Amino acid sequence: MDSLPNGPSSPVDMVVDYYLYDYEYAEPPRVTSLQNAVPQRTFSDFGDDVYFVADQRGYESVVHYLAGQYLNTDDSGNVADPRLQLNKVVREISYSSSGVTVKTEDGSVYQADYRHGLCQLGSPAERSYTVQATAACKFRVLCPARFSRIASDRCVLHVFDQKWKILAIYEFDMAVYTKIFVKFPKRFWPEGKGREFFLYASTRRGYYGIWQVEFEKQYPDSNVLLVTVTDKESRRIEQQSDNQTKAEIMEVLRNMFPDQDVPDATDILVPRWWSNRFYKGTFSNWPIGVNRYEYDQLRAPVERVYFTGEHTSEYYNGYVHGGYLAGIDSAEILIDCAQNQMCKYHVQGKYD
Repeated sequence: MDSLPNGPSSPVDMVVDYYLYDYEYAEPPRVTSLQNAVPQRTFSDFGDDVYFVADQRGYESVVHYLAGQYLNTDDSGNVADPRLQLNKVVREISYSSSGVTVKTEDGSVYQADYRHGLCQLGSPAERSYTVQATAACKFRVLCPARFSRIASDRCVLHVFDQKWKILAIYEFDMAVYTKIFVKFPKRFWPEGKGREFFLYASTRRGYYGIWQVEFEKQYPDSNVLLVTVTDKESRRIEQQSDNQTKAEIMEVLRNMFPDQDVPDATDILVPRWWSNRFYKGTFSNWPIGVNRYEYDQLRAPVERVYFTGEHTSEYYNGYVHGGYLAGIDSAEILIDCAQNQMCKYHVQGKYD
């Protein structure tokens, strides 16, 4: 008797499986810990509705609003606090029992009593700003690269004597999630209720499979389609020209709509999160075999260096709100140590 395939094998089964898992977690189920991902706490806690941000100010307006609550602003409401240093690329972070030193690419050196930072696996929206904010005795660093890949061209954090921390970082996955926007001179696809998504069933898993078309309400007459790719397809597409990607997309669309006059695309936007040295991916994914023990190790401080980011959010990793809430949580841990001398961080045993 022939053995059954390990997972979906037909094009239709694969694209449905991809829509349910890869489209959410950016990686296939075979590497994703469903114990930590199902049910998805973001949806169970905040509802199933997913909204597209169409505000012309962009998502960064949320960051500016939050920053304005604790940083000094000018008469126009723009952040103008001298403690906020923009366009600084962190290259090295060293620490001791008495303080932290941070060196940047332009040769600047910052010193502080503590470091609370985002050298993280996390999401692009969370990492849209490479920022260092300094104060009299506190230090916050948003590191420009994926912390888990320590290399000469990225941020170097001296924790090599803390093997447990290195192992915890390497156990988590950095996923790649790419939304490609394609503009056309006219609309050739059907629209209306129940037609927000189209799925393309290919013999190749994840090959331009998830299409989103409902943009007319947000951007009238835009004639824009959005296709999402992830993981290996994201990495492959990042390494080829936009023209090659556009040609592949046109072939797929003409297969999807054989009875329609599908014009050539006039423009295309292909984000390259994986190859951008300030991102090296999009957001973290909990792999198989990782549980609360590794999570606690990942977020645990090393002396006066404190860690945060969406990947340290127990319930909302991969999301901007996860990074926001994790930042509050880790800041409170730091404050307890700095002000109340409550510095011991407990990591429960893996099998306790």
